[in-house]
Amino acid sequence: MKPVLLVIAHGSRDPRHAATVHALVRRVRSLRPDVRVETGFLDFNIPSVQGVLESLAAEGVRDVVALPLLLTRAFHAKADIPAVLRDAPRQLRIRQAEVLGPSPLLLSALERRLYEAGLTPADKSSTGVVLASAGSTDPEAIAVIADIAREWRHTGWCAVRPAFASAALPRTEDAVRELRALGCATVAVAPYVLAPGFLPDRIARGAAEADVLAEVLGPAPEVARVLLRRYDAAAARGLLRLTVSA
Repeated sequence: MKPVLLVIAHGSRDPRHAATVHALVRRVRSLRPDVRVETGFLDFNIPSVQGVLESLAAEGVRDVVALPLLLTRAFHAKADIPAVLRDAPRQLRIRQAEVLGPSPLLLSALERRLYEAGLTPADKSSTGVVLASAGSTDPEAIAVIADIAREWRHTGWCAVRPAFASAALPRTEDAVRELRALGCATVAVAPYVLAPGFLPDRIARGAAEADVLAEVLGPAPEVARVLLRRYDAAAARGLLRLTVSA
């Protein structure tokens, strides 16, 4: 039997968040009907991660791949999720998969969203893009967003600038103005977030002076594919029980 894939989302008071997570999970199931996929939330929504793990153990499931539905390795991936998994029933053998980003597939998903919002490949050389992330206090996560922006610039855009909705600078509106000052004929904002919510709404407000605002990544097929790649990589690893660090 293949390990159960447990997709771990943060959760939100905004109902659009859970709806988007469930839509992504449905796409994942359609791509891999041979894999059982469950969803658990860290906060605000049900079922909780702990509740799903207890239910799986009660069914007799033994192998689980826990996949953080995150784009960078920040606090939730490094601390919150491992702490929850350490409290799982002892009969479960759990492997924590890597977060989704960075990945070339996610860049493809970002471009898909920009084209859906009205751009075309012919617009790339005259368009500056704001890569708008939720933000983090983790320097590693901030550095990853800056690296992605530099990499994406080399695919033909006029310019790409990172921006953050919280915890770090610049804000989306400041990056939009910078691209205008650089002389980009068109300025687009690409939210590097998975689901709607408080911070994505802040990104949207910051994009008021932009020409194009893309939708969040959501259940894009590229996101589902990278999720399954992370699952397969974790499933192929040896079974290592998570232990409490000293």
